Amino acid sequence: MKALCWHGKKDVRYDTVPDPRIEDPRDAIVKVTSCAICGSDLHLYDGFMMGMESGDILGHEFMGEVVEVGAADHRLKVGDRVVVPFTICCGECEQCRRGNFSVCERSNRNKALADKTFGHSTAGLFGYTHLTGGYAGGQAEYVRVPYADVAPVKITSGLSDDQVLFLGDILPTGWQAAVQCDIQPTDTVAIWGAGPVGQFAIRSAVLLGAKQVIAIDRVPERLGMAQAGGATTINCEDESVIERLNELTGGKGPEKCIDAVGMEAHATQSLDSLYDRAKQAIMLETDRPHVLREMIYVCRPAGTLSVPGVYGGLIDKLPFGALMNKGLTLRTGQTHVNRWTADLLRRIEEGQIDPTFVVTHVAALEDGPEMYKTFRDKKDGCIKVVLKP
Repeated sequence: MKALCWHGKKDVRYDTVPDPRIEDPRDAIVKVTSCAICGSDLHLYDGFMMGMESGDILGHEFMGEVVEVGAADHRLKVGDRVVVPFTICCGECEQCRRGNFSVCERSNRNKALADKTFGHSTAGLFGYTHLTGGYAGGQAEYVRVPYADVAPVKITSGLSDDQVLFLGDILPTGWQAAVQCDIQPTDTVAIWGAGPVGQFAIRSAVLLGAKQVIAIDRVPERLGMAQAGGATTINCEDESVIERLNELTGGKGPEKCIDAVGMEAHATQSLDSLYDRAKQAIMLETDRPHVLREMIYVCRPAGTLSVPGVYGGLIDKLPFGALMNKGLTLRTGQTHVNRWTADLLRRIEEGQIDPTFVVTHVAALEDGPEMYKTFRDKKDGCIKVVLKP
């Protein structure tokens, strides 16, 4: 089959690879009909994540048709149409029983490596690093899905791929980011990053009843999309984020802050950003936490910081004293996708949200290497890429 494979920094290739096969009775094989490039994939493309190996199949946002089912999987059948969450979960361990699917205790087949790195292993993820199991991803013609009797979301209505594809990651990620804020009707929610996750966080905060939603970015197309979703916007290249947030909140700061940027924050006029880039260059820091620092500084005392943006390793100069003394609550984590999918699918079916708004580019899988560059460089107004094998 054909797949998009990682071969090093900024080196993604359209390769011929072996077809997946059933390896466990609970497996299923899915023929991919749609997949997407995620902002998290860019961390791999840019070479900032540990644990990648040449030839790894990329991609963790995908859906398709079940073409083979293991003997112990009595939930799926051949012909079922499914969206596959990026978090692989067993459904049986203590964390899964609590709904903490992104920290499943069984699905990371490289658990010993993750234990050494993080202290305790988290769940296996599709198309990501070997710290999360090294599972083949969904930017491919076919995918092996472990524990397929648990996570895949069956689509039985006539909804299009583009309407449901993002149930596997960015829609529940934006939703969880907002839910973690415990939004009240009097709250201002400030969201750094108006990429795909930020866009869904904006719409989630609006649906959850925030008084005011503010989006911070520097790309005009993203800011325009955020405004269309109900947000007041701040262009961080043209305005002082701190001054504008104080103006918009009567000098008190936003009650709730969401970091939808993660480890590759850009701040062209910021001294701390120059510091981060210098430390990254000599491998003394892995992540650029400009957004985290700014959120801690501007958030209203006793407020909440929610971090769906991915971080991979070590950060420096985090103002923890401000975090502690202001009494801020920090909530983070990969998304517990299956905690939210039933509710979000219902909202799509009822027309409360149409996820297709975020798609700006559709291309063939073979065009994936070029689309990685387009997405990374934000060329041609690119916000979200969907690929069709």
